[in-house]
Amino acid sequence: MTCKLTTIPNPAYLHVIVTGENTVENILQYFEEIHRECTARNCFRILIEERLDGPRLPIMKVFDIVQNESAKSRGFFKAIAYVDVNAEDDSMKFAENVGVNRSLPLFVFSTVEDAEKWINASQ
Repeated sequence: MTCKLTTIPNPAYLHVIVTGENTVENILQYFEEIHRECTARNCFRILIEERLDGPRLPIMKVFDIVQNESAKSRGFFKAIAYVDVNAEDDSMKFAENVGVNRSLPLFVFSTVEDAEKWINASQ
């Protein structure tokens, strides 16, 4: 894997910062690691701060990832606040729609500050 996870525990949620290359493999791997971290910490509310470098993934790849992860994560997470600091368009809003339509409690934000406000208020 060519990405790194940094976890910052908070009383109400787990803040995960992901750095590295923007590839399908890295995204799938970091979701597996997040599952393990949440299980180990008994914390199912997360803020994902994605800081992956490189070209954005095609929209169909985004769809496939969210669809597959939604199936694995349904009922696992209580809240997911997601920030892609390198997003250049609204493709992450598309990802949010795909996730929400598959019962994933996923909300996308343009800033970490907005994500923190939401996840703290949604307890």
